[in-house]
Amino acid sequence: MQTTTIHPAHARMLPYLVAATFFMEYLDTTVIATALPQMADSFGVGPNEVSMGMTAYMLALAVFIPVSGWIADRFGSRTVFCSAIVVFTVTSILCGLSTSVSTFTAARILQGIGGALMVPVGRLIVVRNTEKSQLMQAISTITWPAIVAPVVGPPIGGFITTYASWEWIFLLNVPFGIAALIVAFKLVPNERSTEKKPLDIVGFLLSGATLTAILYGTELASQQDANLWFALSCVLSGLVLGVVTYRYASTQKHPLIDYTTLRVPTYSVTVITGSITRIGIGAVPYLMPLLFQIGFGLSAFHSGLLLLASAVGNLGMKAFTTRILQRWGFRTISIIDVLVAAASTIACGLLTPSTPLLIILLVVFIYGLARSMQFSTLATLAYADIAPQQMSTASSLWSAASQMTIGMGIAFAAVSLQAAQWLRGSSGNTAEAAYTLDDFKWAFVAAGVMTLLSLPGYWRLARDAGAHVSAKKTRESSR
Repeated sequence: MQTTTIHPAHARMLPYLVAATFFMEYLDTTVIATALPQMADSFGVGPNEVSMGMTAYMLALAVFIPVSGWIADRFGSRTVFCSAIVVFTVTSILCGLSTSVSTFTAARILQGIGGALMVPVGRLIVVRNTEKSQLMQAISTITWPAIVAPVVGPPIGGFITTYASWEWIFLLNVPFGIAALIVAFKLVPNERSTEKKPLDIVGFLLSGATLTAILYGTELASQQDANLWFALSCVLSGLVLGVVTYRYASTQKHPLIDYTTLRVPTYSVTVITGSITRIGIGAVPYLMPLLFQIGFGLSAFHSGLLLLASAVGNLGMKAFTTRILQRWGFRTISIIDVLVAAASTIACGLLTPSTPLLIILLVVFIYGLARSMQFSTLATLAYADIAPQQMSTASSLWSAASQMTIGMGIAFAAVSLQAAQWLRGSSGNTAEAAYTLDDFKWAFVAAGVMTLLSLPGYWRLARDAGAHVSAKKTRESSR
C-alpha cells in the first residue's frame, strides 16, 4: 500500500469532513420522499412515476458500491473521493434543473454513482488514517449521519417543499459540496495500492446483480400497492445470487470483494450478526411515521416533530459512546443494547393515541439512544482487527451489507404490516382495510423479535473483543 504521511491535526479533522459528505448523501436519500407529490405535479405525472428516480438511485448504489474499494486502490483515495464529491454536486444541480421524469431519473443514476463511491471511500480514508486508539471516536463521528438522516430527513423535506420548492432539496447540496471539495483537497492523502490488481469483471457483474435484485425487491415491498410475492422473489433471487458470488470469489486469486475478511471474528459479527440487527432496528423508521399518521391521525409535520425525539437520542448518545465502550467493552454493550433496542421497538407498538405525550417521547428517545449505540458499536468493531491491506475490500463489503440491510429493514416492516393485516382477515384492497393499531403492534413486535435474533451472535464474541481499540483492559487480556 502506497501511503502518505498526514499531519495529526489533519487526521483529526478527516472524520468531520467525511461525516459532512455522508450527511449530504444520506439526507438527500431520505428527504426526497416527502417531495414526491410536488415533483409529480411539476413533471405532470403521478407520484409512482417520480419514485423511479429513487429506485434508479439505489440501483446505481448497488452496482458501484462493490467496486469502490478497487477503484480507490487503483486511482488513489483522494482522487476518487474528490471526484465522487464533484459528481454528486454536479448531478444535484442537474436534479434541481430537471423538467421531466426521464431527465430526473438520468441525473439520479449519475448521482447514485457519486454516492456509491463517496461513502465507502470516505469511510476507508478515515480508518486508514486514524490510530487504533482514536478509531472509536472517529467512527462514532462518521456514523451519526446514517443514524440521524432517516429521522430528520422527512421533516426537513416537508419544510422545504412547503415553504420553498422541491428544487432546493438538491440545490442546497451545491455550497456544501464545493466546501467539502476544497477541504478534501487539502486534508485527504492520495493513498493507493502498490499492487495493480486486475478488475474482477465477473465478480463485479455478480455482486452488482446481487445488490440490484435485493434493493429492487425491498424498494417494491416498501410501496403500499406492491405485489409482495414478486418483491420477495426479487429479494430471494438476490440472496441466491449472493451465494453464487461468494462461491465464485473463493475460487479467484484477486476477487473484487475478498470474503476472507469474514474469517476475522470481530468483522464477521458486524457483517453477519449486525445485518440481522440492522434489519430489525431499521424497520422502525419506516413503521413509526405510519403509526403516527395512520394510527394516530397526525399530520406529516406533527409526526416529524415526534420523530425528532429519536434524533435527539441519536445525537445525545454520541457524547457517551466512546466512554461507555471503554468502560464495559464491545461484547457487553452489544448484548445489553440489543435487548434495549428490542424492548423499545416492541414498546413503540404498544403506543396509542391516548398514551401521554411524555411517554411517547420517552419511548422514541430510548429507541434513538439504542439505535445510535448499536450502529456506532458495529461500525467501530468492524475495523478493529482488519489488516491494512484488507481495508479497501472490507470497506466495500461493509458498505454493501449496510446498504442492503437498510432496504431489507424497510421491506421487513412492510411485509410485517401486511401479514398482520392478512391475519386479521383483511385483504388490504378497500378503504376499510387500512392499517389498524393492532397491525402496527404486531409489526413492531416482529421487528423487536428480529432484533433479538442477533443476540446469540454477540454472545459468542470474545470477552476482550476489540479491547485494543476501546483501550479496555479485561482480566483475560492482562494475563
